[in-house]
Amino acid sequence: MNPKICDIEELKRRLAQWRVKSDRIVFTNGCFDILHVGHLHTLKESIQLGDKLIVGLNSDASVSRLKGKERPIVNQLDRSEMLAALEMVDAVIIFDDDTPEGLIQMIKPDVLCKGGDWSIENIVGGDFVKSYGGQVVSIPFIQGYSSSSLINKIKSL
Repeated sequence: MNPKICDIEELKRRLAQWRVKSDRIVFTNGCFDILHVGHLHTLKESIQLGDKLIVGLNSDASVSRLKGKERPIVNQLDRSEMLAALEMVDAVIIFDDDTPEGLIQMIKPDVLCKGGDWSIENIVGGDFVKSYGGQVVSIPFIQGYSSSSLINKIKSL
């Protein structure tokens, strides 16, 4: 397993180390079911806003609840390995809740990012992050890229 993939205790340890160095912590999250260029764009733009990028990854059970019983296509271990292999990602943590609210409150990121399909007002945890002076950013979305559209395209073949 890639050392970037953390449990909660390991993530707390890393956060403490990064904060001692005054690193700016960026957090984003998602299902990342079929990794595509839109995901890469969001991750590349996210790390530009800070020093360390943490990705919260929805567990398989969470993806199924949110997207339906046929999802995820790719299991959480494989999805976490792919994200952890990306240079711009510093830590990946799998969470089982439907939203990352509790994780965001634990991490207390300097910057909270989501893809442009999310308006700033609708980004889960945004009000909390703003409450202590953190920044909430909606990264402009690249049209035509989504896991759901890729899955539908494959099904139609």
